Amino acid sequence: MKTIEDYNFKDKKALIRVDFNVPLNDKNEVTDTTRIEAAKASIEKVLEDGGAVVLMSHLGRPSGVEEKYSLKHIVSKVSEIIGVQVKFAEDCVGEEAFKMSEELGNGEILLLENLRFYAEEKKGDKDFAEKLAKHGDIYINDAFGTAHRAHASTTVVAQFFEDKCFGYLLAKEIKSLDKVLHSTEKPVTAILGGAKVSSKITVIENILPKVDNLIIGGGMAYTFIKAQGGKIGDSLCEDDKMELALSILKKAKEQNTNILLPVDCVIADDFSEDANKKTADIFEIPDGWMGLDAGPKSLENLEKVLLDSKIILWNGPLGVFEMKSFANGTIQVGNFVAEATKKGAFSLVGGGDSVAAVKQFGFENKVSYVSTGGGAMLELLEGKSLPGIAAIENA
Repeated sequence: MKTIEDYNFKDKKALIRVDFNVPLNDKNEVTDTTRIEAAKASIEKVLEDGGAVVLMSHLGRPSGVEEKYSLKHIVSKVSEIIGVQVKFAEDCVGEEAFKMSEELGNGEILLLENLRFYAEEKKGDKDFAEKLAKHGDIYINDAFGTAHRAHASTTVVAQFFEDKCFGYLLAKEIKSLDKVLHSTEKPVTAILGGAKVSSKITVIENILPKVDNLIIGGGMAYTFIKAQGGKIGDSLCEDDKMELALSILKKAKEQNTNILLPVDCVIADDFSEDANKKTADIFEIPDGWMGLDAGPKSLENLEKVLLDSKIILWNGPLGVFEMKSFANGTIQVGNFVAEATKKGAFSLVGGGDSVAAVKQFGFENKVSYVSTGGGAMLELLEGKSLPGIAAIENA
């Protein structure tokens, strides 16, 4: 795997694909700087070697040029985080942008305008990618969040460079997932939560032979319970996936993978913060009630398994953590994962909701690694080859 460490950037111009698709408030201020901070190490490496940096990214889902999606809104925040005044090109291709990158001196940074102002970016247009390639001598992909897209700037552009590599962030993402999926250390435990079985089917099928324990929680657990004859009241269920749930349980048994489903849950008579709530056996949820969080016995079962684990993958919350009344299961699992990590386990958290939960409840620095790409991480867990990674690995 060719990484940024394999190069010296003295007098080189590095074109870096970063993921600066950051949230902005109604005053166009960045409300979460995680993705900018994640790219800092790669940018600094180029500058410290004595090179220059041209950054390219998308922001949002614009239809053509839309002022609210302009990357000019993040220039001051990027400058503040990197500690260098960032220059801004009001286009990502075009004469002015090329002039600015050509005149860029060592130690300087140029940020190009939103790539998705051009439809050619998402189409993976070759001519557009070739134009982008004019901005640098070496291509660095450090955008894991978009590595599963075969877009012009993430994949196609690589073919126009002899020198190309992964940035620190993308290399760390690949290594972390590899550590989970091909671990020699045992036991390996995966926690899969979230609402639907359908969104995690391929992940479950791919990781079953690779893990010792698979914890299934959140809304998707009720499909497994109903499939086994349980009464789940008004809980979330994908009736058309019940047969599949049973086949997953059967496969797990054949492969000696221990599946842990909840045995009890916190139920409510309404999907709201102030609903009436109580604890119930997960196989005996009364009509008019729905399961919204993991129960105390379920959490007790998980604690032992997680504290004995050497490798932990966590993707998806254990309940409706956005509501304080139903956040306990997710918080407790966070505590167990943090404790296991403290004891020496390697823990990887990924996927939008679990990352949000980890940040919200202060576990971010208590786990080994928090992945920056939800969709990309899921596709790697499904065993797919990501175009953005393949473009560099297969060079």
